[in-house]
Amino acid sequence: MTNHDYLAIAWFALSWFLFSLASTNRLPVGRVSLTTAMNRHRKLWMQVAARRDLRMIDTAIMAGLQNGTAFCASTTIFAIGGCFALLGATDRVIAVADDLPIPLVADQAAFELKVFGLIGIFAYSFFKFGWSYRLFNYGSILFGAIPMRGETGPDGHAEIDIAVNRAAALNVLAGRHFNAGLRAIFLSIGYLGWFAGPFVLMATTTLVILVLVRRQFFSNARAAILKDTLLP
Repeated sequence: MTNHDYLAIAWFALSWFLFSLASTNRLPVGRVSLTTAMNRHRKLWMQVAARRDLRMIDTAIMAGLQNGTAFCASTTIFAIGGCFALLGATDRVIAVADDLPIPLVADQAAFELKVFGLIGIFAYSFFKFGWSYRLFNYGSILFGAIPMRGETGPDGHAEIDIAVNRAAALNVLAGRHFNAGLRAIFLSIGYLGWFAGPFVLMATTTLVILVLVRRQFFSNARAAILKDTLLP
């Protein structure tokens, strides 16, 4: 580890941290992020679903969210297994790297350290996906606990509103953890640049962050979600 390596890792961590804050609009960026806009639609979805007599479509949506989260969690497990397999073939990888014109890391200890860092990113992502899956499960239970119209007492509207807000809040929280896990997967692509050197790591991290910033704040998906609204 050289000073350049420490600088590159600090840039990687700082970029990750600042983008996480910006994507949830906890930084004064001046634009509503795609994630924040979708959180508002999550709440709107719960409000609309509470007015339906038949909620099969809503339960199907929740099942889709859970299945997608479970798939991502399984993928990170395979990625972690692949990293451990890579550790077992360190000598062979270094031998291949020596024959390439690209200045890949050629020191065994440094290579293994960087692989362990990649394992740490995938492990973080797995825990985020796992917790998100559990929260979506809890959210399904809270959604099922929303009373039907006409089945409540004199304070029925207030009771339904409380149940809707509770289910919506948990759904938003589950989505936040899912996004955190997905963000880690994206940034692991930038982390791969460290195997070619610290300056490559800074460049690949910056490239990945720019792609994510565009998707969060300047993408067609954001424009479609915010269409016909007064949000900036």
